[in-house]
Amino acid sequence: MADVAAPRAGSEAAPRGRALRAFLRHRGATVALVILTAMTASALLVPWIAPYDPEKIDILRSLSSPSAQRWLGTDEVGRDVFSRLLFGGRVSIVVGLVAATLSVAIGVVVGGLSAYFGGLLDALLMRFTDGMLSIPLFFFLLVVMAVFGGGLTQIVVVIALASWMPVARIVRGEVLRVKQMPYVEAAEALGARRHHVVVRHLLPQTIPSVIVAATLGVANAILLESALSYLGLGIQPPIPSWGNMLQGSQAYVWSQPLLALWPGLMIFVAVMAYNALGDGLRDALEPGG
Repeated sequence: MADVAAPRAGSEAAPRGRALRAFLRHRGATVALVILTAMTASALLVPWIAPYDPEKIDILRSLSSPSAQRWLGTDEVGRDVFSRLLFGGRVSIVVGLVAATLSVAIGVVVGGLSAYFGGLLDALLMRFTDGMLSIPLFFFLLVVMAVFGGGLTQIVVVIALASWMPVARIVRGEVLRVKQMPYVEAAEALGARRHHVVVRHLLPQTIPSVIVAATLGVANAILLESALSYLGLGIQPPIPSWGNMLQGSQAYVWSQPLLALWPGLMIFVAVMAYNALGDGLRDALEPGG
């Protein structure tokens, strides 16, 4: 059977070049990419670049000021703040990337099935999606984490299961749009199997929108993990995360304000960088970008 060629996102050199030029014109996105590359590299290399064990307690050095040996000083029990920031960044980046990947996978499956098959399946899946969207996200996370406890695996799964709905709606809209294209109708008329049409012709056209949604999803996951850890329901000490570092510093916010400044600044920079990267990708990947 002759195959019907479908236009693939980014499959031609000219569109790729236009997208790259559009991205590079977005100064905020290029700066964000540099920042996130540095953060990811430090997260991967943290066992070799962190100067101290992030969990080692030294009461005699508690709340020490920044020095040549302790660049950012120590916390309330004498642990090196710089080392804990690096290890906390690894936790936050892992949670953000894995949770966003899982939520995107769920959203793509739900949205794709809903749009392609339509009818009763579409109605059921979209009403379930609407129901999930109606639940206050943060309170849902609080309840689930209070019941099942904190931990890296639990927080990744919970954030993913609570964040897939916008992706499902985006994918559904894109698939409904592409489903009416002549090359899709031609493939179906030539007898192409349903899974072939979905995988070969429909889902590739959703890639630009999904990439943008995934990038913004990473920022959202980092923010949620930090908030849950700050409330004591996320990553549990002595494992460092930016959220529980904020929690530990709240009693010293007036006497040692830098303890709260550093993790708060890292959360702010990471979230803003992912949002800026998402904006740049959206501008670059949209038609005519």
